[in-house]
Formats: sequence, structure tokens, C-alpha cells
Amino acid sequence: MKHFLDVSDYSPAEIQDMLDLAVRLKAEYFAGGNQPLFKGKVLGLIFQKPSLRTRVSFDMAMRHMGGDALYLSPNEIGLGKRESIADIARVMSGYVQAMMARVFDHAHVVELAKWSAVPVINGLSDYSHPCQAMADALTIIEKFGAMKGLNVTYVGDGNNVAVSLMHIAVMLGANFTIANPEGYDMPAPALEIGTRLASGGAKITYLRDPFAAVKDAHVIYTDTWTSMGQEEETAKREAVFPPYQVNQKLVSAARKDVIVMHCLPAHRNHELTDDVADGEHSVIFPQAHNRLHAQKAVLARLFEVA
Repeated sequence: MKHFLDVSDYSPAEIQDMLDLAVRLKAEYFAGGNQPLFKGKVLGLIFQKPSLRTRVSFDMAMRHMGGDALYLSPNEIGLGKRESIADIARVMSGYVQAMMARVFDHAHVVELAKWSAVPVINGLSDYSHPCQAMADALTIIEKFGAMKGLNVTYVGDGNNVAVSLMHIAVMLGANFTIANPEGYDMPAPALEIGTRLASGGAKITYLRDPFAAVKDAHVIYTDTWTSMGQEEETAKREAVFPPYQVNQKLVSAARKDVIVMHCLPAHRNHELTDDVADGEHSVIFPQAHNRLHAQKAVLARLFEVA
């Protein structure tokens, strides 16, 4: 049985296979609707962190494919507090056919998977965001045809979104560049994994200067300067990150066909200016919508129905 905890747990061929399936399922959906391949299946949605895209996209993915989803709020379970994670995993395994967990601590979703008798999906943790990375890759492929040979640049905090984006980019042959301020680097273990995963001549480049980083970029990606759980650092971060704002000046330093991405929610006119978010280079809303289609493919492979 497979889980979906990190893109790095899969081979490049397996990731590409899921992306190819996402393309087919998306086309099928818009051509009249998906086949009910998930009929009789329920996905348990376990949330420690609030969510718009993760909750709605997984719920709708199950419904579109003939299944159902059960939302469990932070107060209902108290993952690892009210009841041990091992006990929750074993109880839930008797009720649902898969679980998605959106957690603060990556160790919690790993523990859930360890004890679960059904597939577990990482809907976000402090280490990685693999479901977002799948939607990101799908969006980039729709724009450019493939990932191989592209230059993907991430500007901002070396966080969970950056980790998964780096891993999927280099796995699929894209060069990955990150520019962030000192003290907000990507975790060293994640960089080591990225270096090991790189295929097709893909390179990882670490820079401080965002303008140098976006030179020749096909993709500029950013995320909030302060993630959930870091609120006490807000003032400190807002003093450090302004040089890394994705604005028209920065976008103008990239390729003319560059796309601008953000996983949302965006703090507009902080990490991303309104004119860029709503401008001709932005794909932030197609990117958000692709969470739905990418996750259908992940679920289909975990359920072994497509």
C-alpha cells in the first residue's frame, strides 16, 4: 500500500504518470464529467490547520468521481492530544478508504501513515506540501508543454511549499533557483534530497539576489512571508522580506513569457503586488483550480482504480 506524503517518495516516472492522468481526468471533467471511479469510497479529511483550497478541492474531487468526503475539524479529533495518533489511525482505517491530513508537524502525518491500514495523503505539513506541488507542475506543463529544461525560480521563504516545488521541478528535469534572505534558507536535508533527485541535467541554484534569480526564469513563484504558526514572527519577517516582493520590476527582469505563481492565500502588496497577481503573467487562479484535478489523479492511483 502506498501513501502520498512527499513527492520525493515517488520516482519521476510515477509523478509524471499521475500528472498525465490529471490531464486526462481534467479533460474528462470538462467534457461532461468524470466516471464514478470512487463509488463506495470515503476520504477522511483531518485538519489541524484551516483551509480553503485543500478542503474544497479534496471534497469536490471525491464527489466528482462518485465518492464522498468526511471533514473532521481540529476540535473533533485533537490529533495526538485528545487521542494518540496511532489509535486515531487504526480507528479511522475501519471507517474510510483513505485519509488526508493537514497538520503543523510533519511527524504527525508520518505517524498517521505508519499506523494506518488505508492510504494517507499529506495535505500540508511544516516540511512539505506535495499536493500543491502536483498542482503547480500541472499548471506549468499546461503552459509550457513539459517541465524539462525550464527555469523555475522561487522568491521568498525557504518553506514547505518551496521544498515540494524544488523536488518536483528537478525530478521532472527543470532547473530550480531559490532567492531568499539569510536565515530563511531551505532546510539542508531537503536540499540534499533535491540534489539526489535531480534528473535530466537539472540544477539547483541558491542566491540572495532576487533579480539575479529571475533572469531567464520561465516561472516565478512566491508564497506568504509568514506562514500559519509563525504569527509571532510577523513584524520581524516584514522587516526582512520587502526586497523579495514579486512586483512588476522583478517580473520585468525575467523572460517575456514568464508565469507568476502563488499557492494562496496571498497577502497582497506584501509578497505579491496586486498588479502582478491580477496581471497578464499571473496563473494563480488556474493554479488553485488545478489542485482539484491533480488530487483526483493522486487519489485514483492510491485507490488503484485508474
